Amino acid sequence: MTSNALIDRFGRRIEYLRLSVTDRCDLRCVYCIPEGFKGFEVPDHWLTFDELERLLGLFAGLGLKRVRFTGGEPLLRRNVTDLARRVAAIPGIEDLSLSTNATQLVHHAEALMAAGVSRLNVSLDSLRGDRVERINGRPVLGQVLAGLEAGRAAGFAPIKINMVAMQENVDEIDAMVEYCIERGFILRLIEVMPMGDTARKMGYVDLQPFKEQLRRRFGLVDALLPGGGPARYLSSPDGRFSVGFITPISQHFCETCNRVRLTVDGTLHLCLGQEERVEFRPLLRGGASDAEIIETIRRGIDMKPERHEFRDAPEKVMRFMSMTGG
Repeated sequence: MTSNALIDRFGRRIEYLRLSVTDRCDLRCVYCIPEGFKGFEVPDHWLTFDELERLLGLFAGLGLKRVRFTGGEPLLRRNVTDLARRVAAIPGIEDLSLSTNATQLVHHAEALMAAGVSRLNVSLDSLRGDRVERINGRPVLGQVLAGLEAGRAAGFAPIKINMVAMQENVDEIDAMVEYCIERGFILRLIEVMPMGDTARKMGYVDLQPFKEQLRRRFGLVDALLPGGGPARYLSSPDGRFSVGFITPISQHFCETCNRVRLTVDGTLHLCLGQEERVEFRPLLRGGASDAEIIETIRRGIDMKPERHEFRDAPEKVMRFMSMTGG
């Protein structure tokens, strides 16, 4: 452990940053952005690629190792592959990945791989076209499936499928398991996080019973997979299939949280379920020195709370997921 390492007050080493490169999205998922939402950040407030490269370089000098591009939908940010190339080249960054809805992935998969992105997480909540349209707000199942095939052909591995568990789609978990086994994808089941009114009104599906059902059905055992995120994984003994569970409500993972989130406007959120934040845009555009920015990074990490309060105070966070980054 180096003296430069970012260690918070609770002894957690922070080495993973989720970077929202845009808050725009071409979908309107029921648990994320409500139809008709207009509160997007103005483009003049977006951090430029030069600003992002500088800031992430300073983070990397303090021990940051992993970066994930998120959104909104990151593939809507113009020239995002150029940003990927620049971030992948930062000394100390060992892993660059991307979360996407895959509607645009057919057009970007090969370029992203060449730029240094090594792993993909793709949102897919149903294999039924009518359900996808109801959940995502657009009839895009064909585009998403084509994007997944383009990602696989480009050589991304692993590709993880993120399925948010809702009352509407839990009857498809078995079908999604079979789909992922056939294509060599990793399935990740996610409990709805109560961020924004739309997500809170949905309630959540407790994934613990489904976890035990899949464990028994496939003879799964506990496993560790690459990525550094919050999922707890089970794998088949032969390694042919893995399924992860992201359970912020039924079994939170705060004690091992190693990540922070940077929004498109340069706001660092220290916890998805709390309001502590640090603003970097005024520093980056106000002539702050590297030393001043580094001190602000350290001060921000010291603000990171011990845990979220999704179960105890679900109304606490009013921003939508797209505003914070996935």
